[in-house]
Amino acid sequence: MALAVCLLFDTRSDRLVRGLWSRLEEQGIRTLESHTHRRHHPHLSYAVLRSWDLERVAAAVDDLPDGGPVTLACQGTLAFPRGRAALAVATSADLAGRQERVVQAVGDTGAELHRNYLAGCWIPHVSVATRAQGTSLTTVVTTIADILPLNLHVDRAALIDSSTGRSWPLRHIP
Repeated sequence: MALAVCLLFDTRSDRLVRGLWSRLEEQGIRTLESHTHRRHHPHLSYAVLRSWDLERVAAAVDDLPDGGPVTLACQGTLAFPRGRAALAVATSADLAGRQERVVQAVGDTGAELHRNYLAGCWIPHVSVATRAQGTSLTTVVTTIADILPLNLHVDRAALIDSSTGRSWPLRHIP
């Protein structure tokens, strides 16, 4: 069980990522479309928390300045351990600063951050495949390459419980 501070996409960008998930599912590759509770949203996580107090985390993130909408430039594919594959998002100074502010704010609540989201360890990405290993990884990379470069537009943010899909919209985009 984890709670994530997520950037969510406008309708067009959401549809593009879901279309990518569907194309991969049609080729027999599991994506967030069919993963666990099947209520996943295309997103970019600033922070993933292993333990937390929801009210304190929500208040801390709401206290951050509004960064406004942002465009994410996806330039390639990332392969993570255990067959996870994602769109690689270019890291601007603004995006890195936003993530570091979120990490500091949620860390100050006493929440335990997943090690991959600590300041200096974060690799911005948009999750695509959940179990792409061996030859299926080649299919993922090729399918992603066919749609690159890809700009995704963030127009909102939320806290999302990854075990249930439940979300709590944030009043602005940190």
